[in-house]
Amino acid sequence: MPVPQAADRPAPLPVADPLDAEHPELSSPQPTGTPGSPAMNRRSADRMVGHPAYVLAYDPFTARRRRRPDWLVTLLTRLVAGDALAAAAGTWAAARVAGSLGVDVAPGLPLVLAALWPLVLGLAGSYADRRLGTGPEEYRRVLVGAVSTLAGLAVATAALGLTGMPVPAGTTAGLHLLALAVVPLLTVLTLVLRTVARRSLHRARRDGRMSRRVVVVGREAGLADLATRLRRESEAGWQVIGACIPDPSSATVLPGLGVHVLGGLDHVPAVLDNVRADAVIVTSTSDSGADYVRRLAWQLEGTDIELLVVPGLVEVAPDRLTIRPTQSLPLVQVREPVYRGVRRVAKSVFDRTMAAVLLLLGSPLFLAIAVAVRATSPGPVLYRQRRIGTRGRAFDVLKFRSMVADADAQLGVLATQQRDAGNAVLFKMRDDPRVTPVGRHLRRFSLDELPQLVNVLRGEMSLVGPRPHLPAEMEFYGDAVQRRLLVKPGVTGLWQVSGRSDLSWEESIELDVRYVDNWSLGRDLAILWRTARAVLTSSGAY
Repeated sequence: MPVPQAADRPAPLPVADPLDAEHPELSSPQPTGTPGSPAMNRRSADRMVGHPAYVLAYDPFTARRRRRPDWLVTLLTRLVAGDALAAAAGTWAAARVAGSLGVDVAPGLPLVLAALWPLVLGLAGSYADRRLGTGPEEYRRVLVGAVSTLAGLAVATAALGLTGMPVPAGTTAGLHLLALAVVPLLTVLTLVLRTVARRSLHRARRDGRMSRRVVVVGREAGLADLATRLRRESEAGWQVIGACIPDPSSATVLPGLGVHVLGGLDHVPAVLDNVRADAVIVTSTSDSGADYVRRLAWQLEGTDIELLVVPGLVEVAPDRLTIRPTQSLPLVQVREPVYRGVRRVAKSVFDRTMAAVLLLLGSPLFLAIAVAVRATSPGPVLYRQRRIGTRGRAFDVLKFRSMVADADAQLGVLATQQRDAGNAVLFKMRDDPRVTPVGRHLRRFSLDELPQLVNVLRGEMSLVGPRPHLPAEMEFYGDAVQRRLLVKPGVTGLWQVSGRSDLSWEESIELDVRYVDNWSLGRDLAILWRTARAVLTSSGAY
């Protein structure tokens, strides 16, 4: 295989602006390490030669693999130790209870479970790097491990019964104890540990720690959107440390993002090696094409550097995507969202049941709020406002009155005086003079919206859904926005847990459409959980 001459190799790039002291390795005079430069080690140079015209023979089995980050090793160690400790403690407690009931259990069972439970979770994929901090997928893997354990216990019990072979005292009782008490207990304890670990990891990532260092590759327009999303969703754990674009001489920094351009498409392997990146993300807007991605994958074999490709379907939930392979072309199928059938009935039953329970349990609180509203401000306790629901049907949304009785009459004057930036459609004012003292406290913790549970019970609203829209907003609706009318509006939703009143009109619309396209009962439960946190912290409320 011929080796290209120096004239065929990529030309050296311009010197990039120095980066901050946090990443001194990125501030070298030649951060991209062009072939022949001192900044580039031999292994990187070997990979660069001839790219992308051809790829050198490369043995992934002899390549030096990148060591896992210290934070990842520490996190995995703590998870394994916590699972082992939970297994030992849970089994010991269950054995003590069984002993008090006269059931003899093998004394070494806690130690056996302390060793086996982490092994089972590992085989179920619970400790995979890519699943850490993901929430639902983490929990699913724990449940897979628990079900697998129960299946194994059932097989072992059946085998002992069929063979009739003698077993040590306490073995059969131990198997029964495991199936009926220990495995369910361990599952709950492990899920609690995962929740605590996930919150700790997310908190660290919001502070800029415990994230994977990633280089993004593609055209500037696509990279700007990608980098913005990764920064906004910091809990996912991707820290963008640089970019590679088709023409690196056109810019040294991505405009408005502070992300430094480290090289061109031909320099990606060397850049990744020099900055010690953990991953590279290639956008679908890249000029490189599928052949480039394939060759880049070849060059990264054996390095433990993850290669990810953005499919251009950023607003589609992962569970709606399915790979449909053909002989030479993998296709991504986007499944149609389901708004009818069993899932819709299940959502309706859940909504009305929960609304009835909350109305019953919260009746003393509702009475206290009603008395406070009536005693501190003349006018009705409840405020009714016309909103648009499913399929364009109008209904009256209910709220505890948090403003003066003639608030609607004052709206026109206030709207001409002050309007929040970025909200040309919805009127929102941080220090709205129409809000009563009691109403300010109600709004802070969203207590004014509690009467909407009556709307849920009537079937006009759902617990989770898009924001209920005003009739005046309909004239601003395009085709995409009309999709919000496919489902019932919600008491809470993605808009509620993503900023509430701090959101612009466009941002709230984007979140509503994203919810409609990807809704599921599982996501509703996750949003309800996040709503509790948003309400308690008064995030975005005024």
